[in-house]
Amino acid sequence: MTDKTRAVRIPLTVLGTGAMGTALVRAWLAAGHPVTVWNRTPARAEALAAQGATVAASAAEAVSASRLVIACLLDDTSVGAALDGADLAGRDLVNLTTGTPAEGRARAAWATARGARFLDGGIMAVPPMIGDADSGGYVFYSGSPELFEEHRDTLAVPAGTRYVGGDAGFAALHDVALLSAMSGMFAGIVHAFALIGPEDIAPKDFAPLLVSWLGAMTGSANKAADQIESGDYGKGVVSNLAMQVAGNATLLRTAEEQGVSPELLTPYTALMERWLAEGHGAEDTTGAVELLNLRRSAADRP
Repeated sequence: MTDKTRAVRIPLTVLGTGAMGTALVRAWLAAGHPVTVWNRTPARAEALAAQGATVAASAAEAVSASRLVIACLLDDTSVGAALDGADLAGRDLVNLTTGTPAEGRARAAWATARGARFLDGGIMAVPPMIGDADSGGYVFYSGSPELFEEHRDTLAVPAGTRYVGGDAGFAALHDVALLSAMSGMFAGIVHAFALIGPEDIAPKDFAPLLVSWLGAMTGSANKAADQIESGDYGKGVVSNLAMQVAGNATLLRTAEEQGVSPELLTPYTALMERWLAEGHGAEDTTGAVELLNLRRSAADRP
């Protein structure tokens, strides 16, 4: 048996057998892991018992069964409640519960004070992607680098791994930043379909155009990153802010003509107008990021 095989087959505990927790457990079981599971509602773990998992009567019992403990629960409060009274000394706690960066940092300090090493995780996948090496799903990890290196092979069984730093809040920050960008994209998609809704245009015919256009536009994130890092929002400008703001008027008038609420557009168009009013018309629209940074005063902006 190779070292990697031993790593893949180390025992582990999973707290939480909802849709994501169940998918994780099934992936580890399929890889040969002995897995102990616990769920607040025991009946939800019965199917996993039939597949070879050991069901613990309590979270404390589940924690005691394995050095490596994975939490995949509803929220940070659920993690604290489940682990209240459990002996974490000498355990490696990996929290895959969706949370905020501040919650990740606080939970890391909480776990360390109880004698555990800690990793926070942000899952960039939906349950059907877990255990499928070709799905493209992965998990952000941040926190103890030693814990991550020791368990890297095991953590990579359900999905790819991306370690983003020793700051335990970074996994959640990467997770939420990507999800926020996705949310904005979904808003644009919904608005686009609403615009064509009253007309004789089949959504299925329009969708490929939308996919192609959005795919072409996503590359602009690289230029935006370069501008933000350099602080030069006039770098590589193709369509400047003044032109974009002028064009926004057409977007809003079209929405009115089509009988579509502009509420998904107006927050961003208003932000661009504010940045234009501060004298940045010749720059790219990227500079509007400065207005979103509530920690930076107007005097600190370039």
